[in-house]
Amino acid sequence: MPIEFVHLHLHTEFSLLDGACRIGELVAHAEQSGTSALAVTEHGNLFSSVKFHDEARKHGVKPILGCEVYVAPGSRHARDGRPGETNNHLVLLSETLTGYHNLIKLVSAGYTEGFYYKPRIDKELLAEHAEGLIGLSSCLKGEVATGIRTEHPRRAHEAAATFRDILGPKNFFLEMQYQGIEEQRTVNSGLQPIARDLGLPLVCTNDVHYLKLGDDRPHDVLLCIGTGKNVSDEQRLRYHGDQFYLKTGEEMALVFGDFPLAMSNTVAIAERCDVDLSNPGSHLPNFDVPDPYTLEGYFEHVTREGFADRLRSWSALLAQGTLKHPIEAYERRLAHEIDIIVKMRYAGYFLIVWDFIRYARERGIPVGPGRGSAAGSLVAYCLQITDIDPIQFDLIFERFLNPERVSLPDIDIDFCERRRGEVIDYVTKKYGRDNVAQIITFGTMKARAVVRDVGRTMGMSYSDVDKVAKAIPPTLEMTLQKAL
Repeated sequence: MPIEFVHLHLHTEFSLLDGACRIGELVAHAEQSGTSALAVTEHGNLFSSVKFHDEARKHGVKPILGCEVYVAPGSRHARDGRPGETNNHLVLLSETLTGYHNLIKLVSAGYTEGFYYKPRIDKELLAEHAEGLIGLSSCLKGEVATGIRTEHPRRAHEAAATFRDILGPKNFFLEMQYQGIEEQRTVNSGLQPIARDLGLPLVCTNDVHYLKLGDDRPHDVLLCIGTGKNVSDEQRLRYHGDQFYLKTGEEMALVFGDFPLAMSNTVAIAERCDVDLSNPGSHLPNFDVPDPYTLEGYFEHVTREGFADRLRSWSALLAQGTLKHPIEAYERRLAHEIDIIVKMRYAGYFLIVWDFIRYARERGIPVGPGRGSAAGSLVAYCLQITDIDPIQFDLIFERFLNPERVSLPDIDIDFCERRRGEVIDYVTKKYGRDNVAQIITFGTMKARAVVRDVGRTMGMSYSDVDKVAKAIPPTLEMTLQKAL
């Protein structure tokens, strides 16, 4: 029988320019190898959580949502010390949905309150949001491990005791790792007496940064790209050895066979962690409508008002003989769209978008004409959310909103870059800070760009790299495999 073991310390591509595990490949590999559960713990962020959760559930692998956070040695508000000395690593895993929500708060505060080279929390903040979280003492850069390897055992003991008190004795584990690094052997030996003294359990992990044995070479190049170094540089960040991959239970037993409880604790932790983000539904803020209207009634009222405004331009085009379809076609389409939007309960969504676009126009903030599938909606055109006549250009409403595929409508809106902050301030004040979020976009290295980056880190001449890069077709969705 395969030896039971669950990876609880792992970095994907969302540990930017450090982790090299692609989520799709990672989960597929886990499924093929019969892995029942898997944790992802990015460096200081939760960027991958939803994508990993959904992909893992799809493949029958239990997702454990976590983060390797940076903990300030003192207050998160302090801005002093050298970069490497301003934080310690700590792995936090969400045991419950409450724990996941607390982890979100911790990570967000790390960026908004504690950022100093890295997004940092502190122990005070951790204590406020400890419910539902399981902690692991982390790698060589964890506070407990640092105390041991720098020959300050008392400091290590005190750090472990503090985390035990914050998280609870059943929720804090001393983490053992070994990838052939001598310091890890020293730390593992030092963790055992602390575990006995404080009554803390041990757990073993492998600090996964790439998927398979042999991936250490491309991972090393990735680190060079991230740090702007050349692979030949002696004084640069590097991972020693080739063991930072997704090992099997049997491979982990070869390393930690003398610690069966530390092995089985990985499974016990996985069994405890149960966070399901499936089917969250739509959580839209309330749009207050004037008396005596209902939400749906007010939506139809302002939409038909907008229709009457647009009717003047349609009538002019009709008189010129340039309107492609009769007014009756517009009336039928409007009634059809209103009916679908009301039935799908998106009247409030359209009113919210209509409201802040109206706010921008009234204050002279330039607004784009609209783009994407929303341009196929006559309702959006009547509300001046878009400025493209969908019937004149034969655009299809069902590409935007379809009762057969229930999903929140996606309306892309462009505001003047210099004044978009005014619109954000408006919706924040109107709907409350808790109901407004800004989203991140991730840049990816496309085929041509990655060839140039890799060539630079390998010290190749620009002309040689340029020849290879230009040989890759400049088309969408191009990959290195396709180019070869």
